[in-house]
Amino acid sequence: MKKLIVLVFVFAMCSAFTIVSFYPIDGYSHTGIKRLKRLELIKSGEIKDATSLPAGAMKSYLDIQLNLTEKKADSVGAFLRKDVNFQNEISGLFRGLDKSYSLAVLDISNVDSIRYASRNETAGYQPGSVGKLAVLAGLFDQLAKIYPDDFEKRLNLLRNKSVRAGVWGLTDEHTVPIYNIETQKLVKRQVVASDVFTLFEWADHMLSVSNNGAASIVWREVLLMQIFGEKYPDLTQEEADAFFKTANKKELTDIANDVVNLPLRALGITKDEWRLGSFFTRGANTYVGDKGGSIGSPLGLMKFLIQLEQGNVIDQESSLEMKRLMYMTDRRIRYAQAPALKEAAVYFKSGSLYKCDRTKGEDCGKYMGNVTNFMNSVAIVEHVNNCRYMVVLMTNVLRKNSATDHMNLATSLDKIIRK
Repeated sequence: MKKLIVLVFVFAMCSAFTIVSFYPIDGYSHTGIKRLKRLELIKSGEIKDATSLPAGAMKSYLDIQLNLTEKKADSVGAFLRKDVNFQNEISGLFRGLDKSYSLAVLDISNVDSIRYASRNETAGYQPGSVGKLAVLAGLFDQLAKIYPDDFEKRLNLLRNKSVRAGVWGLTDEHTVPIYNIETQKLVKRQVVASDVFTLFEWADHMLSVSNNGAASIVWREVLLMQIFGEKYPDLTQEEADAFFKTANKKELTDIANDVVNLPLRALGITKDEWRLGSFFTRGANTYVGDKGGSIGSPLGLMKFLIQLEQGNVIDQESSLEMKRLMYMTDRRIRYAQAPALKEAAVYFKSGSLYKCDRTKGEDCGKYMGNVTNFMNSVAIVEHVNNCRYMVVLMTNVLRKNSATDHMNLATSLDKIIRK
């Protein structure tokens, strides 16, 4: 099978601790994601740019592999048996902290001696943008249904199918990178209704810059895949738009809920461990409603990461492509911003959601909610010395931006695992 280079994401920093980072810079010809062409030109010196790539962001797509395929048949429960000594060390990181800090960590450096530790791992949190990983799984699930025996055709559909944003992409403050190959101009702006990108590019926007509009658009296409099945690849934009104008909203809501949640249930992740209940933009609510609420737990997300590394999320090829997509982003933030991870490959997704009540007379602002203040980090970390581990950190610390806490905990945890 012809191998494809697929976009993966890794976050870098853009402040005193920041290094701008992109990946993979060798992926344009295989994915059609235009912004990658610019990165190729920067690396070759044809475009002058201050971009600096940390060593951990320099992997080629061929270097990215799944770590637990030799344990493919092992049950998830076999990985989740706590190592007493490891647990004691991890617990020490949280002395003096309340139960709003929840964690699951799995050291897979030695697959014959895997170590697991956790803290309040069954606690439920609003997952925020971490929920976009459920949309990603739903996408690859539907691709497998359309082309069950041909992974190359699944990737061709991602690369060649272009769709328009419409109201589904509205509104989101996150910008997306738009690169003109002919003029070599890069523009970063919010998504507008007339924007047209390929499925690969929308998925890239969903993960690399965590654009909410892109997430709703990808979810919309997953919904259309379920409804139209093998006819989806030839579905025109006009036909899709006409369908939504006359479709029953309640029925669409039920189907939309299923396409992102049933793949999780197939992995043995319960609805109380991880579920997605609402689209990421208000524009989507024109056609679909909310159902069941969204929740995530360190345990549920760890179950997902384990089976991703096993190659059990949809199938082995899909799992690998999803992991590659998780390697790429616009910059490292929060947990992944830790200087200790600079040399490591980091497969990462972060999510946050906060709510303020200003009538309380308390300090309250962005990422510093005084009603709720969720901040979540999901990461696979791979150091060059074969040290590899997976971690899910979820917090709800009121009136405080927890990004620094996440970064500091990442440093401390990394030190324990690497010693």
